[in-house]
Amino acid sequence: MLRALTLRRSLQSLHHHHHLKTHISTAIPQNPLNPLGPARACSSLSSPSASSSASELRKYLGYTALVLFSAAATYYSFPFPENAKHKKAQIFRYAPLPEELHTVSNWSGTHEVQTRVFHQPETLEELEKVVKDAHEKKTRIRPVGSGLSPNGIGLSRAGMVNLALMDKVLEVDKEKKRVRVQAGIRVQELVDGIKEHGLTLQNFASIREQQIGGILQVGAHGTGAKLPPMDEQVISMKLVTPAKGTIEISKEKDPELFYLARCGLGGLGVVAEVTIQCVERQELVEHTSVSNMEEIKKNHKKLLSENKHVKYLYIPYSDTVVVVTCNPVSKWKGPPKFKPKYSSDEAIQHVRDLYKECLQKCSVVPVKNDVDINELSFTELRDKLLALDPLDKDHVVKVNQAEAEFWRKSEGYRVGWSDEILGFDCGGQQWVSETCFPVGTLSKPSLKDLEYIEDVKQLIEKNEVPAPAPIEQRWTACTKSPMSPASSTKDDDIFSWVGIIMYLPTTDARQRKEITEEFFHYRRLTQVQLWDKYSAYEHWAKIEVPKDKEELASLQARLRKRFPVDAYNKARKELDPSRILSNNMLEKL
Repeated sequence: MLRALTLRRSLQSLHHHHHLKTHISTAIPQNPLNPLGPARACSSLSSPSASSSASELRKYLGYTALVLFSAAATYYSFPFPENAKHKKAQIFRYAPLPEELHTVSNWSGTHEVQTRVFHQPETLEELEKVVKDAHEKKTRIRPVGSGLSPNGIGLSRAGMVNLALMDKVLEVDKEKKRVRVQAGIRVQELVDGIKEHGLTLQNFASIREQQIGGILQVGAHGTGAKLPPMDEQVISMKLVTPAKGTIEISKEKDPELFYLARCGLGGLGVVAEVTIQCVERQELVEHTSVSNMEEIKKNHKKLLSENKHVKYLYIPYSDTVVVVTCNPVSKWKGPPKFKPKYSSDEAIQHVRDLYKECLQKCSVVPVKNDVDINELSFTELRDKLLALDPLDKDHVVKVNQAEAEFWRKSEGYRVGWSDEILGFDCGGQQWVSETCFPVGTLSKPSLKDLEYIEDVKQLIEKNEVPAPAPIEQRWTACTKSPMSPASSTKDDDIFSWVGIIMYLPTTDARQRKEITEEFFHYRRLTQVQLWDKYSAYEHWAKIEVPKDKEELASLQARLRKRFPVDAYNKARKELDPSRILSNNMLEKL
């Protein structure tokens, strides 16, 4: 009577990092009334005793009624929308499954949702209609960008709206060095689109695939103690709001809402257009050198103040500190003349050798179709090495030592345009936690940034955490956007951003689960012992919602101390009273 149905569909990918998949699977078990087959069922009803037969009959009739009732209750309580085809089906009659069920995951594969509602408007008018219809029906359409946020802050089962098809440069003011763009344009597309005008962005995050709307809404940043986070580059915005329609805000027009919405977490309106203050396109000289903590302490103030861009990469279980600085090419001296001691191939050879050695020790036979290790980059090799035993501390320490040696052999200079130089190969899929905290001013740094790192490294070694490299440390100036972790009313305040990481170099579900558990133990150590001590708050795109109710309440109270939560919720109530732009993460935080 009942049968099983499995249906799989697949859609084209949304873009380079963001896959849309359909995977619907329903299965109804065979009738439990007759688990032993018809012969046994019949024999059980052929007893010579009439009372026994009647009892058996009543028992099986009761089972039948229970199964039918349970099936009907399950069928009609299944959480489909009112207009879903299943709702129109008659009982026990199969209707076609919905044609589009999208599985949307973030880039690291750490968060995933399935939804039947995924809008991709191509024009402002289409976006306005999508938002208006959702507001009238009170259905959620969470704004989602390129799906690069490690915590999946833009994901929602109830529905999403994505502006990947609204990706145009609308206007370039070369004199004022300003550009107006649609918010769905990716950073690299924007940079490519304005370089012919001699312009570029003031700063960049590690990667270029983010949509402009997304990178601004979560308070993303680059590095440079004189340069603020990217939201501070915004001159004006066009928001499509559920309650007030399309509004334009700027420093001159509704400044309070403007500053709040620049880092608005996608909850105050769908960012449709942005006007950005740019800078002249220029070549930079990147200098990579290897130091240690003692030397860093001596030169830290000078490194922060004299370099336009600077970051430190720390190698756990070692004293190695990789220092990367970037500055404009001197108009008078030109790029530095430097001959590297090692070629790029020589710099990575010892890592290849370590991989071969580990394979032999593990008795792992390379797959015939496996990629030639000579063609792999350092980060790809690191992933392969870690995948052999990602949670063994001694193995991770060996990999970290190989990384330290790689950087020693990679010391030198590199010259290129800012959008080419300021990027950073972050490696493969990963868990990451990044905190931001105040560290004084440029003229009077507090050195809390270096103390924080020393405390992190002590925690790692004391608890024998299998922490891979690097621990990345960057700096920014402050921003006037009150929802940013780097917000401050004092113009000369600077902030440090520190990221800890664990890679997910395998597709094995059990191993990924074990790495995830170890990462959250690692993160928990820093949270409990360091965050309050240094007034550190996580990056909005990397904060994770606790499952424990007490921990969640504690996090909510902590966020309320740092950010204007009441003002933010008041603005949400005015602009999005039904909270159609929200999701579970935003509501809980």
